[in-house]
Amino acid sequence: MAEDELRDIIQRCQILEEEDFKGEDFNLFQVAGQKCFEEGYVADVLEVVQNEKNKLCSPKELVLGFLEQIEQASGEYRSQTILLLLKPLQEVLLKLQNKKAYSVGLSLSTILNQISLLPVPYTKQQLKEDKHGLCQCCNALTPFVNPFVEEVVKHMETSSGEDFKELKEELLKYCLKSLKYPLLMAELDQLPEDPPQYSLRRFAADILGILLDIRELLPKVFSWDRCKYECWDEDILEMDKEQSAESLACLSYMVFVQDCFGIDCLPVVFNPSYILQCNMVHVGVLLKRTEESILSKGLALLENCLLRLEDNSLLLEYLEFKGFITTPQDLVKVMTLCPFEHLRKKSLKILQLYIEKFEEEGKFTLFRCLLKTSNHSGVEGFIIQNIKNQIDLSLQSTTGSKVFTGLQLASLLDIILSLPEGAETDLLQNSDRIMASLNLLRYLVIKDNENDNQTCVWTELCKIERNFLKPLHTGLNMSRAHYEAEIKNKKENKRESHVSKKICSLTVAGEKMPHMTTEMELQVLHSALYTFDLIESVLARVEELIETKTTAAAEETTRIK
Repeated sequence: MAEDELRDIIQRCQILEEEDFKGEDFNLFQVAGQKCFEEGYVADVLEVVQNEKNKLCSPKELVLGFLEQIEQASGEYRSQTILLLLKPLQEVLLKLQNKKAYSVGLSLSTILNQISLLPVPYTKQQLKEDKHGLCQCCNALTPFVNPFVEEVVKHMETSSGEDFKELKEELLKYCLKSLKYPLLMAELDQLPEDPPQYSLRRFAADILGILLDIRELLPKVFSWDRCKYECWDEDILEMDKEQSAESLACLSYMVFVQDCFGIDCLPVVFNPSYILQCNMVHVGVLLKRTEESILSKGLALLENCLLRLEDNSLLLEYLEFKGFITTPQDLVKVMTLCPFEHLRKKSLKILQLYIEKFEEEGKFTLFRCLLKTSNHSGVEGFIIQNIKNQIDLSLQSTTGSKVFTGLQLASLLDIILSLPEGAETDLLQNSDRIMASLNLLRYLVIKDNENDNQTCVWTELCKIERNFLKPLHTGLNMSRAHYEAEIKNKKENKRESHVSKKICSLTVAGEKMPHMTTEMELQVLHSALYTFDLIESVLARVEELIETKTTAAAEETTRIK
């Protein structure tokens, strides 16, 4: 048996003099030890290693032997092996005295590589079960690393020792890799009544504590260089920029959203707009991922930064900074493409919050950009409603900017009050935008008299009729005729086949819908006709208001003359 073979090798090696102990003897020990691991005799190997009588080789060779065992462990033995060998591995590393940076770095890298193969528990039940042992391994890493952190802190005070600078770099890499995995994927919100061992919050707080101790927390959070991705190679060495970006994004989330887990480290002098500016790169990194845990961190980080700001406090110039234009576009993608409903709703809420933080010129530029880039009728309808609200505020105000009136507004109306493809536009797919546009036009006609013409809607009326109202009439007639013909064909086919539940397929907005019965497909077609009726009723009301206003204005002009 493997256990007996290991003990035989140990007994033979114990009687050898140190100079007689060769590399092949250690190789035999490694092979026998590996067999014990595979057969479940892990505790026996640990007992042999911890026995002072069994100093088999130099500390460096023993480190490599331990790491080989950790690296070769698989399946359910992966976390068990890590947990059993951490203490003896630490003892050997500490015996390396002043030349330990490389070995410590190699050890931490090997352990984290194995941990990266363990799935991150996310739900409360998964965290409690910790089926694969990831939480246990992470929480056991802190006491393993602490002696090396203490050494670095001690020598930082005296600024002595090149090896300790290298050791600091290895600890920094360890922290950043831990931020990348598992903490980026982990649920870090406080779960009620959960013991610390069932949560990765404790490990996250430990990582922050290490960064604070080695004086790397604030530089990594607030350094402008790290936003530009230009100076990272000096600090992070082997980590590529994408991994580093995700690590630092997770770090910012932990510092600002989780409030440093009670660690008091943030200066209170930073302006809220500066904090937002520092974090926009991180928000962008997080929002470009698709995992629920990472998207939620990006949304939470952005919301946290925005809530620090007063409404109407961000100037137009901020949109020139990195991330200030792309972030709302990322929010739109989450709103329209994310499979998680609660994140779609939260993204919509945060986009509204983001809009409210800009002053009028900023809002105007933001609206114009989103109208051109969103390519989604619902989002365009949302933006147009926001524009209507800003116009209303501007018309009521006697002071301040008049961006949402006059000729500047006219340039925005050119985009809103038009059909993307004229009469050929898919009215059903664009119904949200069209209804919002009609409601805006109705508001402008009611609110702005022709003689005042504060919004330029009356001087632009001919263009509006040519580019929007007339093509909309034509499009409605064409669409209604098409859908009525479809309904007629479906009904005739149903009577001919005498099969009331025939399965059909339908393509809507380029996407093939699930198979439907003929009755279900008819319901969809009738729903489309109802949408056309709704658009037509608002269109008729708008045209009625225009005619009433222009007639009244003409009569007033005649009376004055």
